[in-house]
Amino acid sequence: MIRVWLMVLVVFCHEIFSNGVVTNISTRPSVVNVGAILAYKSIIGKVAKVAIEAAIEDVNSDPTVLAGTKIQLTMQDSNYNGFLGIVETLQFMEKDTVAIIGPLNSVTAHVISQISNELQVPLLSYSATDPTLSSLQFPFFVRTSQNDLFQMAAVAEIVDYYGWKEVIALYVDDDYGRNGIVALGDKLAEKRCKISYKAPMPSEATRDDITDVLIKVSLIESRIIIVHTYDGPGSMVLNLAKYLGMMESGFVWIATNWLSTILDTDSPLASDVMDDFQGVITLRMYAPDSKLKRKFVSKWNNLTKEKSANVSFGLNTYGLYAYDTVWLLAHAIDAFFNQGGVISFSNDSRLTELRGGSLRLDALNIFNGGNLLLKSILQVNMSGVTGPIKFTPDKDFINPAFEVINVIGTGFRRVGYWTNYSGLSVLPPEVLYTRPPNRSSANQRLYSVIWPGQTTQLPRGWSFPKNGRQLRIGVPTRVSYREFVSQAEGTDIFKGYCIDVFTAALSLLPYAVPYKLVPFGDGRNNPSCTELVRLITTGVFDAAIGDIAITTDRTRMVDFTQPYIESGLVVVASVKKLNSNAWAFLRPFTPMMWLVTAISFLIVGAVIWFLEHKNNIHFQGTPDKQFSTVLWFSFSTLFYAHKEETKSNPTRFVLIIWLFVVLIINSSYTASLTSILTVQQLSSPIKGIETLINSKDPIGYQQGSYARSYLVEELGIHESRLVPLNSAEDYAKALNDGPQGGGVVAVVDDHAYVELFLSTRCEFSIVGQEFTKAGWGFAFPRDSPLAIDMSSAILKLSENGDLQRIHDKWLMRSACTTQGTTTEVDQLQLKSFQGLFVLCGFACLLALIVHFITLACKFPSVVGPHGQSSIYERFQKFLIYVWENEKKDKDPSKRSVGDEDASTHKCVCNREII
Repeated sequence: MIRVWLMVLVVFCHEIFSNGVVTNISTRPSVVNVGAILAYKSIIGKVAKVAIEAAIEDVNSDPTVLAGTKIQLTMQDSNYNGFLGIVETLQFMEKDTVAIIGPLNSVTAHVISQISNELQVPLLSYSATDPTLSSLQFPFFVRTSQNDLFQMAAVAEIVDYYGWKEVIALYVDDDYGRNGIVALGDKLAEKRCKISYKAPMPSEATRDDITDVLIKVSLIESRIIIVHTYDGPGSMVLNLAKYLGMMESGFVWIATNWLSTILDTDSPLASDVMDDFQGVITLRMYAPDSKLKRKFVSKWNNLTKEKSANVSFGLNTYGLYAYDTVWLLAHAIDAFFNQGGVISFSNDSRLTELRGGSLRLDALNIFNGGNLLLKSILQVNMSGVTGPIKFTPDKDFINPAFEVINVIGTGFRRVGYWTNYSGLSVLPPEVLYTRPPNRSSANQRLYSVIWPGQTTQLPRGWSFPKNGRQLRIGVPTRVSYREFVSQAEGTDIFKGYCIDVFTAALSLLPYAVPYKLVPFGDGRNNPSCTELVRLITTGVFDAAIGDIAITTDRTRMVDFTQPYIESGLVVVASVKKLNSNAWAFLRPFTPMMWLVTAISFLIVGAVIWFLEHKNNIHFQGTPDKQFSTVLWFSFSTLFYAHKEETKSNPTRFVLIIWLFVVLIINSSYTASLTSILTVQQLSSPIKGIETLINSKDPIGYQQGSYARSYLVEELGIHESRLVPLNSAEDYAKALNDGPQGGGVVAVVDDHAYVELFLSTRCEFSIVGQEFTKAGWGFAFPRDSPLAIDMSSAILKLSENGDLQRIHDKWLMRSACTTQGTTTEVDQLQLKSFQGLFVLCGFACLLALIVHFITLACKFPSVVGPHGQSSIYERFQKFLIYVWENEKKDKDPSKRSVGDEDASTHKCVCNREII
């Protein structure tokens, strides 16, 4: 029976093998097939070929790596051709390949990744840096170098570090170039920067193609040019840029790591080639110094001579990553076997239907252990010539870092580093990793750079290009207050205060600004400046000048310059002269203030009498005399004319406080009365914006002004109460008519307009305080560098006095002056002196308490101990004691004998006086 089962098993296995269902079954075979797709003639491919071959030899010669298993490498030259790369990949799949190293470029990687996904063969590329290859769409693609996403983050931080806001992206128009520039745009947006112009080039661009692109770039305002392409087109771009005069002072060229690859590989370059690169900034993937790296670099010259027919070339960072890729794969294969992995392949059921064709697609097999090998690759943790190698959950290498290089003279100089850990720094990344991460702007630093044109001065980053279009600057066409902005009828000429400020500021700029003033508005009504500002965001205008107030809503849309005139909303109302009369001396205080002041005089006089009349002869006598003394004493303190001497300390304390209160009241009264009698007074029922909020009367505002939105949205005034007015004449008529005549009770407008309005109309005046603070500025698109330069120019105008001279030229009027005139002075109210009266009352109360405490202390010693009497009875006896004590003090006959004998003469004198 056993023999029968053995025969069945043999037949079953034979059928399986003959039909190709499962092949090459082995636990740890002697040889593992690995493919490599290179481009032997490319600057990356020739270096990678030597590095990969050296790595294969090192791995196979080290029995501790794969425990006797050898890697059999098959290389194919795709010559940077995507179609050849696909064909070569299919050829690898026919040979039961477990992994493929390559391809070199991202375009081919996108296509081959689809094959890898289908056949579950890991694809390890050290040079396909397109960020989109890390997506979930390509699970079997493994990048074994740095992701371009981090390189673009480094470029964005360099742009932000130098304060530039807009860049031009010049790139090769394929998956590598487009996706890299998309990543750059995202990283720039995080820094509030942007790509102002994208200049794609064909993947195999000719000199004429590149020349056409550069001519278009030269007409763009930005002078920061990012070049993201391959080494061949990149060198041609810089060569033609120099020919076209685009490598002069003012330009900034930032090249991705294609340029550093050229410098590392082909150095030393010819002098004419180096001249094309002068002042350019480029990036290089960072590989920290280590013993492994030094050992590999030291034998590089011998390796190139051995493996490249005695042709020597330099080692670039792609070569380092290619070398580490082989070691990474070897460690992964070893882990694969240690986890029980078996190299076996199965037919793809979807390809068996194509059996019999000349392409033999049915020979392509699925690697059954592909998922386990992929998992082993992503779990590798080792140290290579490029430093620590470990993958993040996003399948990127940990600790991405780049060197920032400046090409100068016959070589280049490192000006700093970029890390995803702490941004830009002059310290090596391994030093930064020992410290807490710090990405603050103060911690970002690079060494000085020599820019194109052999200058160390930081380029401004933008310029108005020669033969470029003029800036379209919108100007509101006002129908009122034309002193600010006006257009000469029938011409394109504008004049006014705002125009003069703009042209004066432009004259201070170190460069010419081609511009054209474009009117905005219908000429019949004042246009909305908010709408004018909004048109900047849509591209209709490149800027806007005129009487444009800087408000919160507008700053969300555009950037404003430094304000060139301070302003804010005020209330204008009709006023009438307030003539003096016989009772003008009562106007400084409100009636309540007069009443409280008079009562305070009486109370203070009564308290002083109570404290003094027992021992002070000046406060003694008949009731009528004492009453007149109290009145005289209290009111004489108003003029410090009191002559009565005070005896007790509590009385003196009360008097000091009271005299201080009188001093303040007297001074305030004198100042207010002086203003009333010497300055012409204007009276209005409107006291300010609070009066308008609480009333129901109509309010006027200038049509097109932001005053309307402020009154409705901020102050809650109903829209039906607002009346739009177009001109100064409309203001005057509406105010004169008043609410009863179909006019308005007041007008709310910007202070600058109101000053001009009041210069010739004395029957109106500003009432209340300015209730908003704002200013006028020129509007530019967000992050426009011109706005910054114009702000500096406006500050210079203010410092040298030109801004004031322009103001006096257009806005100084003397037909009606308000000097020596003011709106009605507010009466001094009780609340302004409430603290003084409270202080005085407290002093009086304190003095009375001290006086009663003194009497209470004497009370027990005179009356003697008491029984269990009630509080009321004790209080009644205390009052009797106080009364009798006072009578005793006034009547000498009631005093004790001892006291009488001791002061007989004094008592007689007292009786005579009484």
